[in-house]
Amino acid sequence: MVKFIQEQSAGSGNISIDEASLVSQARAGNMASVEKLILKYQDRVYNTILKICGNEADAAELAQDAFLKAIEGLKKFRGESSFYTWLFRIAVNLTLNFCKKNAKLSFQSLQEQLDEGTERQLKDYLIDKSIAEPSELAAKKEVHSLIVRAVEKLEPEQRAVVVLRDIEQMSYNEIAETLEMEIGTVKSRIARGRKNLREILEAAIQ
Repeated sequence: MVKFIQEQSAGSGNISIDEASLVSQARAGNMASVEKLILKYQDRVYNTILKICGNEADAAELAQDAFLKAIEGLKKFRGESSFYTWLFRIAVNLTLNFCKKNAKLSFQSLQEQLDEGTERQLKDYLIDKSIAEPSELAAKKEVHSLIVRAVEKLEPEQRAVVVLRDIEQMSYNEIAETLEMEIGTVKSRIARGRKNLREILEAAIQ
């Protein structure tokens, strides 16, 4: 990925320093602390954005925008959630708005990021065993591509929660906090997303 801050620029500082201290120092204008916060979270933020928008150049730009927006708004951060949750919320919302505006919903990068374990988890969630036996789908050589293409067809809101839950392995509470919505709304969107994915997969393997 594009490195927003090279690791050596953080000097000899320990990026495992307590997050609250780093945030406090960053809010006071300490640029070294700002750089440590970026270095600490840049890869995770970038990778999550990439899974949603599917384009490396767009993901790099969105990640930089998210960090810039977070830095500019640091004084507004009240500490009601962790800094990462606050940052993550900014990043996901920017990405969703970008996807809606530009209709860039390619999921090509997901093909590389789905490992076998994640693929099995998705199949467990998505396959209706009364309609298709898991072995039938697993036997198909293109199962990986089928899942990728199925996810590609989801609405951005459904895609985001499915990515956060089934790929990022975030809890319902974490997703609700990140997206600032009720847990019930999160669960219903995930359920609808999985149902739609299941229907797409069923049609593809028939």
